Amino acid sequence: MSTEEGVRATNDDASQCKRFAVDRGYWVDPYISMFTPKGKQTHAPEISIGYFARVKGLRLLLEKFIALTGGKCQIVSLGAGFDSLYWNLKDSDLVPASYIEVDFSAVTSKKIHYIRRSPALLQKITSDDDDIKFSSTDLHSKDYHIVSANLKNLSELDKKLHECELDKNLPTAFVAECVLVYIDKTNTDSLLKWIAETFNTVLFINYEQVNMNDKFGEIMMDNLRSRDCMLHIEYCANLETQIKRCLDQGFDSADAMEMRHVLSSLPQADVQRIERLEFLDERELLDQLMSHYCYCWAYKDKDKIGLEDINFS
Repeated sequence: MSTEEGVRATNDDASQCKRFAVDRGYWVDPYISMFTPKGKQTHAPEISIGYFARVKGLRLLLEKFIALTGGKCQIVSLGAGFDSLYWNLKDSDLVPASYIEVDFSAVTSKKIHYIRRSPALLQKITSDDDDIKFSSTDLHSKDYHIVSANLKNLSELDKKLHECELDKNLPTAFVAECVLVYIDKTNTDSLLKWIAETFNTVLFINYEQVNMNDKFGEIMMDNLRSRDCMLHIEYCANLETQIKRCLDQGFDSADAMEMRHVLSSLPQADVQRIERLEFLDERELLDQLMSHYCYCWAYKDKDKIGLEDINFS
């Protein structure tokens, strides 16, 4: 069983990796440094390229979702950690009606602390007629919310989302990046079923491990196990198991793509630029790493707004 401390540490690691890649010029994010101090550790270019594909891939899918709905939508980020996507979307005038982040209370309280001490962050979530409501673990503003909740407790999650004035009739995108894999199968099934049953028009985007039944997957498992993180990889055998999980829990349709192919689908001028930033010793290692992560996306589109058009093509 994973410990909460072990899982929380993966947020710190991911934030440090993103900060390192941003500092090296892989992509622009003026806000990540406000949540994550500059680390002493360096990271191989394969890691930075992997995070580039992860960040840009998610941004691409969500930008399509926001454009499709004309901004009349909601985004719920499960296990959001110190992610800074809300601020970056706002800089691009791509703001949904509501952007909600959910995580452990120890994470949300720390993120709220960083926001309260940063004028640059606060300025983006305030307006003349909007007061921010703070507690030690939750934050509520007009279009941005942070709440603490246990994803295994659906009644608690539903209550916290209700406090954010989530409109279950509005198109909603749920995002989970390396979150479900730390939760047992029974609870992840229940969470996905709840999402599919609760929202008429909903997009679910999941980023996590795939193709884990090989030697490379075993090494990944051993590394995380040594840090008190136990992966639940029942659905990480291949792309088909990722897709089937979503269909079995009530989504209309689902698809998945290994991250090496996501990288190939991104604007190639940008990909070529980032591949020139640092010397890439072994292309095979990059391909191997990125073949063990994927994006899976699923939707239920009762209102027929065109969610089938959201993909990496």
